[in-house]
Amino acid sequence: MKKGQFVCSALAAAFIGMMFFGMTGGVQAADPIKLNYSIFFPAPHKNTVLATEWAQEVEKRTNGAVKITMFPGGTLTPADKCYDGVVKGISDIGMSVLGYTRGRFPLSEVIDLPLGYKSGLAATKLINAYYQKFKPQEFNDVQVMYFHAHGPGILHTKKPVKSLDDLKGMKIVCHGLSAKVVGALGATPVAMPMPERYDALQKGVAEGGVNPIESLKGWKLGEVIKSTTENFGSAYSTGFFVVMNKDKWKSLPPDVQKVIEAVNLEWIEKTGKGWDEIDKEGKEFTLSKGNQVIALSKEEDEKWAKLVRPILDEYVANMKTKNLPGDEAVKFCQEELKKFQ
Repeated sequence: MKKGQFVCSALAAAFIGMMFFGMTGGVQAADPIKLNYSIFFPAPHKNTVLATEWAQEVEKRTNGAVKITMFPGGTLTPADKCYDGVVKGISDIGMSVLGYTRGRFPLSEVIDLPLGYKSGLAATKLINAYYQKFKPQEFNDVQVMYFHAHGPGILHTKKPVKSLDDLKGMKIVCHGLSAKVVGALGATPVAMPMPERYDALQKGVAEGGVNPIESLKGWKLGEVIKSTTENFGSAYSTGFFVVMNKDKWKSLPPDVQKVIEAVNLEWIEKTGKGWDEIDKEGKEFTLSKGNQVIALSKEEDEKWAKLVRPILDEYVANMKTKNLPGDEAVKFCQEELKKFQ
């Protein structure tokens, strides 16, 4: 082969390679970037499944340039240590609950207030809209992927609760700001994370709990309660974060970052809808166990809602002492939630 022909052939091969690179998505790597992901939900839980699908979608769209290994069940870092684990680089990515480290994310605790949630999709849209609006500095030491929030946090008990009188003095498991909801309604808060609640209810340490209805199946709590009370007027939610170690994020190629950002946006909607799907499954599960679901009358529900309103005022006052815009945050969330429900 003549020299000129060789050069032309080499250029042609290079051009074909570049075309192939472009058609396959623009992200390639000789050695894949390996990331680990800490999540406290057990492996079969819908949220672990969705998080795993997120990881698989990132791998797919980067053409294998990024590979993410999941660590469910808190095996890499427990739920209340997950955020610090990401900051310190123990895990590259982590999902956990804002309320498990109460006070760490003061302004974002607005999402956990009893705003009267009716769906997980609405709560999830709200927390992401809130973050985009306020960009609280409390998340400056990580790279936020996205947020989500569960469906209405309502009451589940070992004996029927149809009124505030029935609830008075009962020991109710809770966490974070939901403990204030329990106290405001006249019950006795027993703070503990979700993985410990089954045993507490089974052994009689508690007489009930406040949590989304999905947990009746997802955490098998429907096996150790007998009744659910639909107190939607005083329903709270719980904010969840999905974050990445900041240095790890900065080390990723820009095209990989763009892929992850695109997947993040899609998973906000997927995860919100996922919460509503598993709430439906949770209700079906508890009914299949012979448990009952009690819908409060409009008048009774309003009584419950009225009792928890001072919690919003207390939040605003606490934020004022920290020079944070709590009043603005509450008003924003109340107005935005109306749009989403």
